Amino acid sequence: MSRRISLLLSAALGAAALGTAPTASQAAPTPAAPSPAAPAAANAAAGTQPYASYWYPNTLLNWDPATDPDARFNRSRVPLQPRTGDPALRANPNARAGEGKIASLVSFGPTSNNPSQGSADPHYYAFGYWQYVDKLVFWGGSAGEGLILAPNPTVIDAAHRNGVKVYGTVFFPPAAYGGQLQWVRDFVQKSGSRYPVADKLAQAAQYYGFDGWFINQETGGGDSALAGEIRNLMQYTRAQTATDFMWYDAMTESGPVNWQNALTSANDAFLQEGARRTSDSMFLNFNWSSGGLGSSRTLARGLGRSEYELYSGIDTEANGYNTGVDWNSLFPANGPHTTSLGLYRPEWTWKSAADRADFLAKDARYWVGANNDPSNTSTSSGWKGLASYVAESTPITAKPFVTNFSSGEGDFHNAAGTRVATGGWNNLSLQDVPPTYQWLVSSTGARLTPSVDFTDAYEGGSSLRLTGNLNAVNTVRLYQTRLPVAADSKLSVVVRTPAAGATGLKAAISFTDAPTTFTTLDLGSNSGTGWERKTLDLSAYAGRTIAQIGLQAAGSNPSYDVRIGQLALYDGAVDAPGAPGGLTVLGASDVVAGASQSLRLSWTPSTSGAVHHYELYRRNADGTRGYLGATPSDAYYVNRLDRVGTEANTVIEVEAVSTEYGRSTAAATTVSWTGTPPAGGNLALNRPAAASGQCNTGEGPAKAVNGTVNGGNGDKWCTTGSSKWLEVDLGSAKALSKFVVRHAQAGGESASFNTRDFTVQVRSADTDPWTTVTTVTGNTAGTTTHPVSTTARYVRLVVTRPTQGTDPAARVYEFEAWGA
Repeated sequence: MSRRISLLLSAALGAAALGTAPTASQAAPTPAAPSPAAPAAANAAAGTQPYASYWYPNTLLNWDPATDPDARFNRSRVPLQPRTGDPALRANPNARAGEGKIASLVSFGPTSNNPSQGSADPHYYAFGYWQYVDKLVFWGGSAGEGLILAPNPTVIDAAHRNGVKVYGTVFFPPAAYGGQLQWVRDFVQKSGSRYPVADKLAQAAQYYGFDGWFINQETGGGDSALAGEIRNLMQYTRAQTATDFMWYDAMTESGPVNWQNALTSANDAFLQEGARRTSDSMFLNFNWSSGGLGSSRTLARGLGRSEYELYSGIDTEANGYNTGVDWNSLFPANGPHTTSLGLYRPEWTWKSAADRADFLAKDARYWVGANNDPSNTSTSSGWKGLASYVAESTPITAKPFVTNFSSGEGDFHNAAGTRVATGGWNNLSLQDVPPTYQWLVSSTGARLTPSVDFTDAYEGGSSLRLTGNLNAVNTVRLYQTRLPVAADSKLSVVVRTPAAGATGLKAAISFTDAPTTFTTLDLGSNSGTGWERKTLDLSAYAGRTIAQIGLQAAGSNPSYDVRIGQLALYDGAVDAPGAPGGLTVLGASDVVAGASQSLRLSWTPSTSGAVHHYELYRRNADGTRGYLGATPSDAYYVNRLDRVGTEANTVIEVEAVSTEYGRSTAAATTVSWTGTPPAGGNLALNRPAAASGQCNTGEGPAKAVNGTVNGGNGDKWCTTGSSKWLEVDLGSAKALSKFVVRHAQAGGESASFNTRDFTVQVRSADTDPWTTVTTVTGNTAGTTTHPVSTTARYVRLVVTRPTQGTDPAARVYEFEAWGA
């Protein structure tokens, strides 16, 4: 490997190692001529999907949030939270606080067609280790789509809730990947004393609510004058705005691209130029050495800058935690950290995973080590886990604090313990602050196993679950906090047990005057098997400050199994916010003419009370409600609203949910229907779908209900997990006459990959057991048809033998449910 490997080349090599083609955001060998208004024009239709913004330098000059129809859907409303950390409470004794930090360069999706507010796909990089990260770079950009990529509001919301800064990306690729030096010149163009593109960078960051930009200039052919103008642009922007910059070690001060793999006299002016601060930090290229890091630290200090503003890069896109790293040079065991750490593409843990369980296991291995315990990172592997080096930080410094243990994705959605939507989804705007410690359990006997459980939830799509053999007291440390207790403070815990009786559970809190000593408060018994709230009075501790919140289980139960759906600390009564107003349909587009629409909605925010997010519902004829989505913003895209029968109108409602999870009264509007709903057909077409897993990000369950098989080998649902199922919600119970399954051969793949053994199951309610209506063994055909006479809302394809041979991947191009 060349010592001058670039971020772009690294992306291409990593894609090859994973057996996938580089995406457009990784490489674009043939540059496309930029269209001045391509992103806005593509999404200008009234009810279409809004996408994250991306531009070329000159198209950014034409951007105006007042005329961009997607702009309001791309705004984050969550401010950057302050955070803190008590060194005495760090999980790992070797981890350092206040030294090296972590910057993470992550690709959450392609440059183009990256949904603004999540989607109906439960397979998403729902990152859950924010406590170790200082900055997140929303990585992307390509010559063929756009060079400047603004982050999604969902990512900004989640990062800011955890006190992590977010940067967009400005990417100038090498000529071999379509780079044009004119684009760099366009970037630094001037109008008098102004840099117009820089003004737009600052405007975009301010309007969308993120913190700055990562500048990756890898286009060759520059000279010292051009390099100087880039520095001037950053200095100009920083002098008049709060916009941060992180500079990538590629272009040198003399103009050529020449990766230094260190801070040197050839690139230090991009960090600090005399008395002028050029950038806030620098990402050093991957091929650093021990001596280079040492000299970088010395030079940074000589410039009046901290060595921890240097992020020494490691490339984990191809091999994840199997990547070789000289950890002792970066984070010496017996001395201060040399620099900070820059991670390139940690989402390897997700992209290489067979299913959600595999992702969660890999992500834990990456961040907290092989033992799923940040306090114990001992391993024979060279990768101990990042918790071994960097101490946790917490944003939980003010009340109220509420967590539902939502990861920001799921296979259903619950509200106050009631199922209000089925089908998969992702929306990081709804992710709660994850537990600071994943996982710290102390016990003199067997240790219980904490986990994020995706089979039940109180709010959202997941909850905390404690399972195992309970034969001694178990103390589970969850959150580090700094929360002052008032005379009216309360701690509330929502618990679910498999049977009525004692929960065996206590809330455990410690205080800053004795942070490692827990005080426990009994949660008592549950009267049944549903969710039950336990509210504890903390007035006896008024004037003290809570340093940790956890749980303690005690008793004797070889099959202990308890779910925690919500944990909240607040003052007084639960506050309800004021109602939003002016709910308006900005536009609608047909999904299925006469039967379903997509909608763009907006409303006036609540004028009283602290709002965590807004929830949108449809009002059903029987008075019940169906969940449509949620956002902290004042606009939302509903990807599908279904007409029920021949109803002429559907009432849509929006309500505000406070930071204490009180709910406002709702604002409402009406959607009118025209035309006659189709009498029958493929009822699974474009319906919400969930699956046991998927092979990669482009082969999720939605591909099996999109109505096509001719979109190439990626136009399918694929999974290699041990459990292989695909489930579709038809919206209501429908009379079904047949199922059609289009296997690998229908999409152009080898007949040897056709599904051999499978069943089709149905049920009318999500609480009903599944009933098998079709069983197939020994199939060899590319398309199979299965007549039935049944009524169901939910239909499921279960693959038991995925191919004709030993290949483990199930490949289904379409799963159709025909009826009326």
